[in-house]
Amino acid sequence: MKILKILSLAFIISQLPVSEAQAQRLTIDKNKIDVGQTGYEVPVTAIFEMRNRGLRKLQITRVIPDCSCTRVEYPKGEIGVGDKFSVKMTYDARQLGHFNKQAAIFSNASERPVYITMTGVVREDLMDYSGSYPFDFNGLLADKNELEFDNVNKGDMPQAVIRVMNNGNKVMEPNIQHLPPYLSAEVSPTRLSPGHSGKVVLTLNSDKIHDYGLTQTNVYLAQRLGERVSNDREVGVSVVLLPDLRHMSGPLLPELALSDSVLNIEFGGKQKKTAETILYNAGNATLNISSLQLFTRGLKVTLGKRILEPGGTTKLKVEAIASELKKVRTRPRVLMITDDPRRPKVVITVNAK
Repeated sequence: MKILKILSLAFIISQLPVSEAQAQRLTIDKNKIDVGQTGYEVPVTAIFEMRNRGLRKLQITRVIPDCSCTRVEYPKGEIGVGDKFSVKMTYDARQLGHFNKQAAIFSNASERPVYITMTGVVREDLMDYSGSYPFDFNGLLADKNELEFDNVNKGDMPQAVIRVMNNGNKVMEPNIQHLPPYLSAEVSPTRLSPGHSGKVVLTLNSDKIHDYGLTQTNVYLAQRLGERVSNDREVGVSVVLLPDLRHMSGPLLPELALSDSVLNIEFGGKQKKTAETILYNAGNATLNISSLQLFTRGLKVTLGKRILEPGGTTKLKVEAIASELKKVRTRPRVLMITDDPRRPKVVITVNAK
């Protein structure tokens, strides 16, 4: 009897329409976004993060917004299995007051559309903060989304400041999530009313960083405690810790010279291009290059030699990858740490286009 029931159930499932069996192929992180406040005729955009969780490629066939005042941008080509993508919804803000805008997304995932909604308020007297706070963390505006602690020595405790402004409709309690042991944060004030500003101060404890050279991490700027971590709240943090070379003095010292500290690369339609610079030890002692690191992805480096005798040279080759560099937020750079006391940190900037 139990076997007959199982067989019957399997037969029923096999007869279901394809749309029902695959209705959950397109998933959305958040289908309703409150974009907060914007000024009259200052367009505002909500970005909806989605994913194809089906067993075949996803195709968005059409998107229908509920009025001509809303524009929706979405991928026009096929979306691979498991791939993430985003849909941008922009409201022209030509009507004062609160707004609630919807759009229906039709795809081959289901016969029924998926709906996305953006809400907010248009105010005539709202100042344009786009210049002072160019980064939008879902209504919590910030003046930067990357922090660099440069030229740090052991024992230093430098600080970096992120200025924030509440562009939403509710009180926020800004905080930094996923802080590593070498960073601490203090928010002032701890509560931000709509339209009010404050600051987040991050302090670096360099004694808790063990490796010289580049250390990178990501922290997350949230509107309140317990908020879910997501890429749209990400703040990149980089630290360059320098070795202590104060003991090195006198005439017998290494000295690094470069043929180029800025490399200009033009892809010209190609996916990969290479540039190079010559390193030369112009000093009177052996030069050691102890660390060679990258600030971003999208680059590959090859160094001929890490130890140069006086008068010695070597070649540093940098390969740039066009598809990867399109995704990076910070300047593509190569970092070298040396035992040249006058130049322990060497940065080579890559301008690729």
